[in-house]
Amino acid sequence: MRVHGFERLTTDVDLLVTREGLARIVLIAGDDPGDGAPKPVRFPDPSSVAVRPPDSPAVLPLAKLVELELASGMSAPHRAKDIGDVVELIQTLKLPRALGDELDASVRAKYDELWQLAQVWDPLSET
Repeated sequence: MRVHGFERLTTDVDLLVTREGLARIVLIAGDDPGDGAPKPVRFPDPSSVAVRPPDSPAVLPLAKLVELELASGMSAPHRAKDIGDVVELIQTLKLPRALGDELDASVRAKYDELWQLAQVWDPLSET
């Protein structure tokens, strides 16, 4: 509605998709990220983990988001961007190494590895 000039406060987002599109965009609580194979990290029930930052819709806590991105990228080569996203989160938000302590043990070592790699100064990122 906002695009059409009508400002309205809302607490949800409605998506209109085809049935085929629904299969592509929906993440279901309890499913496994990445390749879909069983793993320790699963999509959580949003009602039990979501946080609501000021002036924002409900979102996953940062540690849970990082955990899911790592589990996805580690298990599915076609999801390599998920690993890159974690590196960018570490660099951009200056995430602490200790965030790894909040992650599932199955992804903790990968976070530590990426955290170490992200500490390298990249002169190209300053342009």
